[in-house]
Amino acid sequence: MKLKPKAISHLKKKDLIFVDSWFLGNIQSKELFHLSFYNFETKNVSKRARSSFSSFQNDTNKPILLERLEGNDKGICVLSLNHPKVNALSRKLLDSMQECLKTFEEDNMKTIRTVIIRSNLESKIFCAGADLKERETMTPKETSEFVQLLRNTFTRIERLPQPVIASIDGTAVGGGLELALACDIRVAGKNAILGLVETSLAIIPGAGGTQRLPRVVGISKAKELIFTARKFDGSYAECIGLLDSWNATQESSMDKALTLAREIVNNGPVAIAAAKQAINESFAPTVQNMSAEKNAYDRVIPTKDRLEALAAFKEKRKPSFKGE
Repeated sequence: MKLKPKAISHLKKKDLIFVDSWFLGNIQSKELFHLSFYNFETKNVSKRARSSFSSFQNDTNKPILLERLEGNDKGICVLSLNHPKVNALSRKLLDSMQECLKTFEEDNMKTIRTVIIRSNLESKIFCAGADLKERETMTPKETSEFVQLLRNTFTRIERLPQPVIASIDGTAVGGGLELALACDIRVAGKNAILGLVETSLAIIPGAGGTQRLPRVVGISKAKELIFTARKFDGSYAECIGLLDSWNATQESSMDKALTLAREIVNNGPVAIAAAKQAINESFAPTVQNMSAEKNAYDRVIPTKDRLEALAAFKEKRKPSFKGE
């Protein structure tokens, strides 16, 4: 059974039992919906469903929406990026994300067993990276401090006790891909576009991209992708191992993310957290590697080329780099 979005508003309370955050995030989308996918049954609506819808409507101006799923999906928490128009990584978004990470850390796998990070935007953009308009107003010192905050935030995601799944629909470039790289598992829909494009802006990936991408795709491939600032589709990303799953037929990857999360939450939480820690620690110490990335990034902050890239972005033209 399919319903057009306008028909959803006519559903009666008796027709609803549970509304998850992904449905709420897309309730005004032009897409058609299958009721069976969203766990709807013809029973009285639960208090949680009503309160979730109410709180969602009240929170639409927040850059991050957080929803704990219930019922058969209990233990899954969905973090939705909600910062129009492109989920740019601004101070406001990072402050909100820090609050969410504190919630996950303090829970320590007691009630939140798996986290899914996704976009709430209708524009089909996961995250387009740094807020370049905000970045243009920063002094070199402020830029360095902000990038360090971004780096630390993504490291916190990597170190969460909960497995974190990036559900990538649409564009994930620059800091957006670095966010996905900090997650444990990455899945994407058919329209995904990915890339670490920072060198085209006369900077380098500064939020862990130079360290995490080689671990996933290998050193040589990571150099190729970073040096060329290439954007590529989900099929290629899956081929090189950057994506764990790519859906060639559906725009949304949320169904795959939920399927994986449901498999994970059924297993021992202490064992899952311990396994994640052991796997992460099998690589070189993160702190030492991030220090190397910080030193490299600090080299590009004072350059004229970086300022030229910001000016070209503002003026919507191709930058002219002088190597200065």
